[in-house]
Amino acid sequence: MKISELSRRSGVSIPAIKYYLRDGLLPPGRATAANQASYGEDHLHRLRLIRVLIGVRKLPVNSVREILGAITEEGDLHQIFGIVTEARPAALKKKQEQEAEAAERETEGVVDARRLVSAMGWDVANHTAAIHTLGDVLDALSGLGSDIDWETLLPYAELADRTSELDIKQMHGTSGLLEQAERAVLVSVLLEPALLALRRLAQEDKSAHLFSGQPEEDEEAPEGQKTRGARGGRPRSAPRGKPKGQPAGD
Repeated sequence: MKISELSRRSGVSIPAIKYYLRDGLLPPGRATAANQASYGEDHLHRLRLIRVLIGVRKLPVNSVREILGAITEEGDLHQIFGIVTEARPAALKKKQEQEAEAAERETEGVVDARRLVSAMGWDVANHTAAIHTLGDVLDALSGLGSDIDWETLLPYAELADRTSELDIKQMHGTSGLLEQAERAVLVSVLLEPALLALRRLAQEDKSAHLFSGQPEEDEEAPEGQKTRGARGGRPRSAPRGKPKGQPAGD
């Protein structure tokens, strides 16, 4: 494909593509004339990946270069998924791991986070950043005197476990390192805001059903003028099914 088509399909401007070519992030195409080249599907997948890592993850060019280099050296889909979801170059990741060990960040929250991981039977690396993120949240909850602890989060962990199965299924059918990496970015990065939006929508629905005003219908009111619920929609005298509980908070 020509550079114009590559730009159209990737959503990256031609000047940006030329910059990535000059900077080595994108390999040169196959020369077809003195000032023309042809580009393939690998260029497209790599360019889409660059676009997300720089535009969405806000990573510097040097970090993206290291990540792309690590991806092309790995042949294991599990390793590729980890590289992309962490979105950190190998050298920086190693340095951060060493700093974490030196600082002995095993706070009570991190210890509890590891208890949750163990209770779920999850096979995760000891240095996985998400463990420390979860630990920081648990420490903050404890500092606020909240009764939400790691055991309270187990039902959420079970939901996350089922969601992750859907995530991994999205990885099937991909071939080639760059296509796999691009798919991993789509699943792990771009779907996260959608999942949060779905949760907010579900919370609003449950809150409306459980907490909004639901006045009883006035039996003496004329037909067609009976009181409706606070949302102005269907009559609330016959709620949908049995409430399952309060909506989850953040």
